[in-house]
Parts: sequence; structure tokens; C-alpha cells
Amino acid sequence: ETKEHFLYPMQVHFLLLGMEEFLGPQADYNEEEEEKKYYRRKRLGIIKNVVAASIGAMIVYSVYMGLLQMQLILHYDTTYREVKYSNLGLQDIDQKMLMGINVTPIIGLLYTPLLIRFLGTKWMMFLASGIYALFVSTNYWERYYTLVPSAVAIGVAIVPLWASLGNYITRMAQQYYECVNYKEEHVQEQKKLPKGACHSYIIVFQSVFNIIFNLSFVFAELPMAFVLNSTYLHDNSHVLAQVKHCGANVTGLIPGFNNTVLKKLPSSMLLIKAESVLMGFAFLSMIIFLGLCGAAYRPTEEIDLRSIGWGNIFQLPFKHLRDYRLRLLCPFFIYSGFETLFDVGFKDSYGVCALGLNKLWLLIVVYGLSASIFSSLSLSLLRLPRWVCLISGAFVHGVLVVVLMAFSPEPNCPKYEGPLLVISALWGLGTALNKTGPYSECCTLKKRNAKLSILLVTLLLACCCYWVMERRLAKRVPFRLPRIPRPRHKVKGYRYLEEDNSDESDSERSEEDDREDEREEDDCDVVQNLDGEERDQEGWYQGANSPRARRRGAEGCGQDDARVNERDGEI
Repeated sequence: ETKEHFLYPMQVHFLLLGMEEFLGPQADYNEEEEEKKYYRRKRLGIIKNVVAASIGAMIVYSVYMGLLQMQLILHYDTTYREVKYSNLGLQDIDQKMLMGINVTPIIGLLYTPLLIRFLGTKWMMFLASGIYALFVSTNYWERYYTLVPSAVAIGVAIVPLWASLGNYITRMAQQYYECVNYKEEHVQEQKKLPKGACHSYIIVFQSVFNIIFNLSFVFAELPMAFVLNSTYLHDNSHVLAQVKHCGANVTGLIPGFNNTVLKKLPSSMLLIKAESVLMGFAFLSMIIFLGLCGAAYRPTEEIDLRSIGWGNIFQLPFKHLRDYRLRLLCPFFIYSGFETLFDVGFKDSYGVCALGLNKLWLLIVVYGLSASIFSSLSLSLLRLPRWVCLISGAFVHGVLVVVLMAFSPEPNCPKYEGPLLVISALWGLGTALNKTGPYSECCTLKKRNAKLSILLVTLLLACCCYWVMERRLAKRVPFRLPRIPRPRHKVKGYRYLEEDNSDESDSERSEEDDREDEREEDDCDVVQNLDGEERDQEGWYQGANSPRARRRGAEGCGQDDARVNERDGEI
């Protein structure tokens, strides 16, 4: 009994010592090193998100462009239309499809902010990729009521898809900056990032996206290589027998191009297998967006975004047009659309007319590889002024347009293969240099040719407007940005309590702040931040509209804007 009384306290003592050693601080534990490992893993996760989003977009457009190209060639053949679908009128259906794909995005400005606000960035990408999969599925049963509505649905989804992709890449750049500078005070307190802090990461991530996405032009030719190859396509002597002119002299379809381009019709089972493979890759892109792409915003940021009213979200795109920088860049956006039409017209009136339909894939592959490789040149924006990249691309395109005005190859002449491949590669170089974001419209395969003179004039106008914008920024002309409305939170918690008055309700605080913003909105234009470093007081106040705002000086506007930015964060 004495021995047991002696051993029991000793056992308890050793047990407590073991628990203390297990639960207490470890001697070899380095908190700073563990913190570095944690943020290193987060940075790798962000890179994974960027690569996954890029691969997902590349797969979506590879499937879409490959199927559309194969579909247009099949529907162009008279024998295919008569034997397969009799009097269905596939060519008329194709025209309505292309109209739905290209005209519907015009109204995308009206609903895109609302869709992204309702669904979120990641789910918008997932849903849009699902609409592209729907377009693939309608080709199993080619009818007016299946093809045209699915084409209109793609036109509706194009703008939200690219808006969410651009926002996702930008958000990943911001999160990467936060993981690199996690010790900074403004990062730990989740305040607004310094102006231009994450620009370098945005440039790098956009370059990675463009390098991967432009490979979609290469993979889009796989259906032509495995399905509509030389086994089914007529040779040039048959297809180009009646063609007399090529190049700049051709407008619209190639005159004399034979209506029968197929030697024999591909079997229905072969087409079903090809469409099933494309459908599988479309579903793969959906899985990539859903499973491999992380969230674009933190939960608290999602609450902030969703608490902004629908009306304010709807007005934001129109308020952005008050910024003269965006207005002066509009000609570049218009030129991008004309460039798309010319690119397709070049492949038809120059490539197909001189080399035949069998060489169309080669021109597109060279263009895609060139655009993908030279997209890495956008990394020069890390060292060079931003105008160097854009003006260089415009110069390359301008020279090529002038050359093509005087160059008209002969029909069915293989000796022009080398020059046409060089022109296609240089055009890909110019496109890569011109792009400041994803080139979303390159996928539309239309059978028409844009006038070279209109393309050249639009290019010159875009360069002039861009030069005016750079001059205004150099002169520190203030620009306006829309005032983001303050979120109205319906919940109470530590995240939303104010230090000055924690007893005040959220609704009362939001209403009072909104009234203050309305009183001050006319007095203080949200201008400033040209390149973000030197803000002289005289230039800062030239953007105010009223004498009252100028009398208030730096203290009034600066403190109010700082208060608004700290509370709202960057949206």
C-alpha cells in the first residue's frame, strides 16, 4: 500500500510533464519560418489559379473555334446540305448564328455587372463555359431551334466570361502582392493597396494568360486534322478551278470558289465521335474552373460586394465612361474588332485563294504560335513605357496593311506559301503587342473581308487617340473615377464595428455616410493618380469643379477620400 501511494503521484507527475512538453512551445519551432512557408504555399496556390484559369479558357475556345470552323465548312458544301438536311437551309442558319454570336455582345454592358455581382467571378466563369458546352451539344441535332438559340446564348455569355476572366487575373495579382508583402501594415489591416503596387504582378499574370490562351488557335485545328483532312477535302484543282482574283481585289466570298469542297461525305458516326470528344473537353474546362480555380475574394469581401445595391452596380460601367482615358482607348477597341474581320478575310482571300483549303490550318497554326510566343514581349512593360508595346504593335500592323494593299497573289499558286506564312506570323506579333487584355473576338470565323483602307484609318485614329491620352497624362490632366457606394451591411460583428462609435447601428451609419457622399460628390472629383508618385498640390486641385472645392484645399478632400477608401477597400 505504501509503495502504491508513492508510485501514483510519481506517475501523475511524469504524465503532466509529458503533456506539458507535448502541448507547450516546441524548442525547434520557428514562427517566422512557418509563416514564410505558409505564404509560400499561398503564392504557389495563386500561380496554380492563374494557370488553371488560362488553361480553362484555352480549352473552351479551342473547342468552340474548332467546332465552328468544321461546321461552317460542312454547311458550305452543297452536297452535304442536300444529302444530310435537304431543304433545311443551313447557310441561312449559319448567317443567323454568326449574327447572334457577334451582335448580342453589344448589349453586354447592360447585364454583365449584374450577373457578376449575383453569381461571383468564379461561378460566372463556370457558367459561361457551360454555355459553350451547350453550343457543342446542339450540333448533335442541327436544327434552327437548336443552333440559333445556342449561338445567341454564346453571344450573351462572351462579355461576362471575359469580364470575369480579366477580373480574376487582376484579383490574383492583388492577392499575390498581399502574400509577398504580408508584413506590411496596410496588408495586415486589409486596407486599400498603394497605387500601382500590384501593376507588375498584373503584367506578369496577363502575359502568362495570353501565352497559354493563344495556343487555342493551334489546338482548334485538331478537328480539321483528324476529321476534315485531305481524305474528305477536294484538291485545289477542283476547289479553285473558277477563281480568277485573290487578295485585296476580293470582297466577301471568293468569286468562283467551288460550292462542293468535299470528295465524300464524312459518316454520321465519325461526326458524332468528333463532337463527343469536343464535348468531353468542354466539360473538362468546366471542371477546371470549378475545381482548380480558387475564390477571387475573401468571404468578407464577398459580403461587401453583395451589399452594394443593384442600381449602383448597373450604373458603374456608364460612370466609368466619364474617365477620358477609357474614352480615348475606345478606337483601339474598335480596331480590335476590325482586325478580327481582316484576320479572317486574310486567311480566306489570301491564304485559301492562293494555297487552297488544305493549307488553311497551317496559316492559323502559325498565327497562333506567333501570338503565343510574342505575348511574352508584354513583359517589357515592366521596364519600358507602356506606349512602346502598343505603338510597336500598331506599327507592325500598319506596315502589313500597306504591303497587303499592293500584294495580290495568284490563285492556286504554292510559291506564295512562304510569304503568306511570314505575314501570318508578323500579324500574330502585332496582335500580341497590341493586346493589353485578352483578345476575345478572335474566335469569330466569318466569311467576309474588311476593307484595308478602313482598317488603316481606324488604326491611325486609335494611335492618335492613344497619343492624346498619353499627352494628357503627362500634363497631369485630372481624370474622374466613379465613386463606389459604401456597402450597407445587414449583419453586426467585429469586422464592421467602428472605433469611434461601436453602438451605432449599421443602417444608420450607412445612411449618414451616403448623405455625406452626396453632399461632397459635386465638390470633390475623384481624380488624381496619374502614375501615383508625385502629387503637387496645385495640380491636385485643378480637378475640382466648384470654387467651394478649391477653397477647401487638400485637407478636406484628402481626408474624406482616405476615410472612404479605408472603409470600402478596393473593389
